Amino acid sequence: MDHLTFDLTKTPLREVNRFLHQEVKEIGSARVTIVNADGAHSIAAGLNAPIEVEIHGHAGYYAAGMNQHANVTIDGSAGTGVAENMMSGTVHVKGFASNAAGATANGGLLVIDGDAGLRCGISLKGADIVVGGSVGSFSGFMAQAGNLVVLGDAGEALGDSLYEVRIFVRGKVKSLGADCEEKPMTAADADILATLLDRAGHKEVKPAEFKLYGSARTLYNFHVDNAGAY
Repeated sequence: MDHLTFDLTKTPLREVNRFLHQEVKEIGSARVTIVNADGAHSIAAGLNAPIEVEIHGHAGYYAAGMNQHANVTIDGSAGTGVAENMMSGTVHVKGFASNAAGATANGGLLVIDGDAGLRCGISLKGADIVVGGSVGSFSGFMAQAGNLVVLGDAGEALGDSLYEVRIFVRGKVKSLGADCEEKPMTAADADILATLLDRAGHKEVKPAEFKLYGSARTLYNFHVDNAGAY
């Protein structure tokens, strides 16, 4: 696997992203390191190849957005919309993630070692998000499918107007949003949680330490025969 390094103080981000979108496909696979990120926006957004990308420094808005197949590590914090609309692959933020982390994500795994801001996992559509710290208000708002795991606390209106997503919280919840309620955790739920904790590097944390939250199913037309389609 080829290993390339780009320094954003020397190479414009547009050229780096063009390489990640186009030229990397000719190589087939690659490890790419991006240094001196310095808060640039849309770093490694729109990737569609099985490559490894490591970003050194803080990333700006929409880092690793629309990711497919790639494994992206941000060795710092990330601005609004990290991994937005991710389809597959993994995105790992080693610091803090700002607002709307993982918004509308359809697949893949987003791991945040620190806290996440407001609306984490808003309109989540099937991806998995594991937050090592706490999340802000309206996290999981209108989330449709997937799993949101929070090892810390959750702010106000957690899971407001959610559909069939699972929200696991280890700490305190300031308040639940409309139609969100605590659910009994089944063995299948606990297995899903244990797998996600393991994949996110929290194998030592026990599923029994969490509470599960989900939809009361009063705000939309739910039919059990169609549960797999929500």
